[in-house]
Amino acid sequence: MNTEQDTVLVVGGAGYIGSHTVRAMADLGRRVVVLDNLSTGHAQAVQKAPLVVGDAGDVQLVTQLVREHAVRWVIHFASFSQVVQSMADPALYYQNNVARTVDLLYALCHAGVRGFVFSSTAAIFGDPVTELIDEAHPKNPVNPYGRTKLLVEQMLGDLERAHGLRSICLRYFNAAGAHPDGSLGEWHEPESHLIPLAIMAALGQRGPLQVYGSDYPTPDGTCIRDYVHVMDLALAHVQALDRLAEGGNSDAFNLGNGAGYSVREVLDIVGVQAGRPVPAEWTGRRPGDPPRLVANAARARAMLGWQPRYPDLRDIVAHAWRWHAGRG
Repeated sequence: MNTEQDTVLVVGGAGYIGSHTVRAMADLGRRVVVLDNLSTGHAQAVQKAPLVVGDAGDVQLVTQLVREHAVRWVIHFASFSQVVQSMADPALYYQNNVARTVDLLYALCHAGVRGFVFSSTAAIFGDPVTELIDEAHPKNPVNPYGRTKLLVEQMLGDLERAHGLRSICLRYFNAAGAHPDGSLGEWHEPESHLIPLAIMAALGQRGPLQVYGSDYPTPDGTCIRDYVHVMDLALAHVQALDRLAEGGNSDAFNLGNGAGYSVREVLDIVGVQAGRPVPAEWTGRRPGDPPRLVANAARARAMLGWQPRYPDLRDIVAHAWRWHAGRG
């Protein structure tokens, strides 16, 4: 099979990671069509591919798109992803991340789609019991967001047994950065991720950054996370799709750089980029935040051939800064 000749439907392709993946695939000459309801995505983020505005859970629309565009492969990004919001309104997350995905998968299984790449998350693991988290780590999510993603992963196994739909789940840690040319970046409304919030605070585009928790069991008391460049994530999705197209089995892979940075370290790096300290206010912990999440991505490197091009957090911050500064 040749994915260069087959059409890929990217569900949620107007969102942050989805739009960067669409751009990466289009730059490689892949045939792509995007489905997004624009509830959190942005039409102008979709570059070099047609956009259909609609819902992932619309079985009739999905079936129509598969038939009209001869879709053979699907990448699914259309999920809500805010941990705090999931704690406050879990039903919203089960409806959007699980129920709508059930409808999407129902349509795909009955329309002849061959393979499915799922945007999963490190949140399925919960509090780590090892320093580096590999694929065999116990899966005990501590928030509804993580539980919704784990439910979909489990559901995909059932659907393969019943319908033959092969899938690859990509469990990434903290997505960050922007396209190196400054044309795409991280754009959430409201924004909740550390690096863009710190950059916007340093640029004066918002007030001081609210930092949640300084008493975690970490060397400097702040949370530690594994930041992975969004374009490296985009590459992993392309490689996962190619693996399925070559007849590869269903699988799941962790995606991260294997290096953790604390909140204080991130603020220091953003401050160096800005040439001044990041304005910040310190407050208490947020519910649902594990102290440390760092990936072991050895399997993705070995089996997908995934090699991050931008593993240095300074490059990740520099690319994100270019995009945010360019927005004025």
